[in-house]
This record gives sequence, structure tokens and C-alpha cells, in this order.
Amino acid sequence: MSLLVGPLVAAADAYEIFRASEVHDKPDIPVISRDNFVARLAHPWPGSDHEHYLAYVDGMPVGYVDMELPYLDNLGNVQIQLSVLPGYRRRGVGRALVDMVVERARAAGRKTVIGHVMSRHPDGALFAAAMDAKPGLEEVRSRLDLRTLDQARIDGLYADAWRHATGYRLTQWTGVPPAEIVEDVAYLDSRLNVDAPVGDPSWEPAKADAEKIREGELRAARRGRISYHAGALLGARLVAWTKIAGDLVGEAHAWQNITLVAPEHRGRRLGTLVKIANLAHVRALRPSLQRIDTCNAASNEHMLRINRAMGFRPIDSLTYWQMTL
Repeated sequence: MSLLVGPLVAAADAYEIFRASEVHDKPDIPVISRDNFVARLAHPWPGSDHEHYLAYVDGMPVGYVDMELPYLDNLGNVQIQLSVLPGYRRRGVGRALVDMVVERARAAGRKTVIGHVMSRHPDGALFAAAMDAKPGLEEVRSRLDLRTLDQARIDGLYADAWRHATGYRLTQWTGVPPAEIVEDVAYLDSRLNVDAPVGDPSWEPAKADAEKIREGELRAARRGRISYHAGALLGARLVAWTKIAGDLVGEAHAWQNITLVAPEHRGRRLGTLVKIANLAHVRALRPSLQRIDTCNAASNEHMLRINRAMGFRPIDSLTYWQMTL
């Protein structure tokens, strides 16, 4: 067997490896289309550079790694997504790709490499340990099945949230936030790694401003994705915000993303309020939606409790691992 690692030269090869790995590791989650995958390579999130490498066995592409190198914050980190064809695992392919990542990370002056493995596949944890990585944050993936949604329960939670939220009002939008609140969105977005548990991995608070928020949404659209938002306003200021996002194709599935409340406005059920409001928002605009998945730190009992009350149920979990160089 001859094994070679080199820079990405064919996005189609990378996609097929990525697709096969995703189907094997997370069979209940729809895989993004090839067009969206290629668009993701061309339009990465603002604030990060990427390097991509393929591994070949006897001339056949069998492994792929995406290296993300933040350049606005977390300047010591590299985050990776590693994919190896299921039939070629435990044959040195993943190790060769990680060796390339370590070489490139050191050349870029980075100190840590962070990746994740699915808990349902114990080989992933064994591989990470063999790479001398240490386990850090555990996340739980939960699912809300809209086909069996208890709407009466949702309505009761929503009414109760409003009883605690006197003086606030709702706002909703898709894509780029309105100009009058985009700075507030940036402030709340920058609090994610401050307010949500991050475990042991060396994640610093992300730097976000209005331009980064706008550009992120524009790039998401170029990647074939659409986002739905709801927030709570006090006066003219946005003080709570949540987001659901999904591909423009494959309308049956979406992801519940960020939910944040400004510190001085907590304890008023605003997180519940905006999540339920946004659920109604996305269902009105995406009537074929059937399933919404979300990931939360296993230690984030507050958000897990809100999700359980809405009807989210645990599906599986993943663990972030960190290599110190």
C-alpha cells in the first residue's frame, strides 16, 4: 500500500469522501449537496482561512481534512474536520492527515489542534487518544420532531414566557439583520464562548462586529443556506436572539443554532420566548420542515432544560478533542 497526502486538487473527490463519512457517522442527518460543499470551499466564514488536504492510497483519494485557521481571534488554534472513507479506516490514513495538519499548524505558529468525534463510534475516541489528544467539551445532539410536536405544550410555554417578559417585544428576520440591530446581534454573537460552556478546549471569545455579521450571512447565502431569526427588543435594543438555519434544498431538516440573552436581561424567560417565536417563524416560511437538530454542551443544563420542555430529545453526542503542539 502506498499512502500520499497532498493539497486538495479536486473538490469532487473531497466531497465524495466527506459524503461517505457523514452517511456512515451520522446516518440520520441529510448531507449537504455537492454544489453547497463546493460553495463552502469558495466562501468560508469570515475571520478564518482554510487549508484542505487529501490522502491517497495507491492513487485513490480516501481521506480529506479541512483545516480552519482563525485570524481575528483564537490565533493559537487550528480546528479540523477529518473524513476518511469507512473502508479505509484503521489503515494509517487519518494519522497521515493529522501529521500534515500538525506540520502546517506548527509552521503557522499555532499551539493547539481541535477536532471532534462521534460518541456512537468508539473508534473515533481511540484514534484521538492515539494522536495524544485529550478529551474536552462533550456536546449532546437533540432533535425536535415537528410531526409529533405537542403544540398545546408549546403554546403554554409561550404564554408563560410572555408573563415574565413584560415590556419586551419581538422582532423577526431572515438572513442579514436589519441595520438598526446588527450591532446588537454582533454583541450577542461575541458572547457565545463567554456564556456557553466550552469545556477544556482553548476557545477564546470570538470577535464579532456588524460587518462580520453581515458578511457571514451573505456568505451563507452563497453557500446555499438560509437563516431564520427571532429576537426580543427592549426599546430599540435587541437583548435576546436565536437562529435556525438550513440548506435551501432539503427543506425537511434544519439546525437550531445560537440562542443568547444579554446578561442583564436574564431570568425573564426571553430564551424560551425567542426560541418558540422563531420556531413559528421558520414553520410559516418552511412548511415542509419536519426535523430540527441542535447541539448543546452536556453541562449546559439551562439550555437543555428549555429544549426538553419544547420537545427536543437526545439523539447522540460528540466530544471535542485537543492536541497541544
